[in-house]
Amino acid sequence: MPSDPVEDLYPEVAAAGSLAAALDAIAVQYGLSLGTVRALDSSSPLTSASVPGESSVRDDLTVSASTDERRFRLGGWGQGIHLIVGDTDDLVGVVRAAHGWRAGTPLHDIRRSVPFVVLTRRGEVVEQGPAGVVAAEWQWLRQRTEEADWPNHTALIEAAYNEPRLRQLYPYTSHSVLNFSTTTGYPFSPTLVSLSAHSSRSNFRVWGRREVLGETATATEAVALAVAHLPADLGPAVAGRYEGQRR
Repeated sequence: MPSDPVEDLYPEVAAAGSLAAALDAIAVQYGLSLGTVRALDSSSPLTSASVPGESSVRDDLTVSASTDERRFRLGGWGQGIHLIVGDTDDLVGVVRAAHGWRAGTPLHDIRRSVPFVVLTRRGEVVEQGPAGVVAAEWQWLRQRTEEADWPNHTALIEAAYNEPRLRQLYPYTSHSVLNFSTTTGYPFSPTLVSLSAHSSRSNFRVWGRREVLGETATATEAVALAVAHLPADLGPAVAGRYEGQRR
């Protein structure tokens, strides 16, 4: 009978009966704690597992094994933000990363102790709190916009950034439309106002939730119109996913 390629690639996993069991066995061997490790997909126990986050700010860490080559991939989300990724052929390293994730070890410390772990752009700043995430996203958005060589869109981003009531919100674009969320995690909150710049004409459009609020000749006027339609008590963006209760 031909051999199973997955079993050939991962003999220690095959011997343990599942990826979850193999992770558990290595954790015991090294005196580490992973909690209750489960298969992500019951139909493929040799190639998928999840390690509980044990924290309100970290979801379960996912671990998967490639069927083309010996390669473990991990990914971790928390509060609606993709925080870490990793790619290695070392299952012991995966266990060390998972132990740090579950223990609540700061993300930068996990990266230092397990070099294959990579922090995402938002993962780099998430432990600074929501204000840090918002500030970093504005910085990235402004830089990306400048590189795109679209003067009207750049002017719109800069005008929005210069307005404190918009700068406190999490900015994101969809189909070149600038939106604002009251949460830093996905799914984002419904945007209260949206802004766009015309690609060929010097005019700007402002949307509310259900209707066009108007068009303006300048980016500054568009931002002023948008701000006039914001709730008076609107505060800065908060950490987490939109749960349907925040405005």
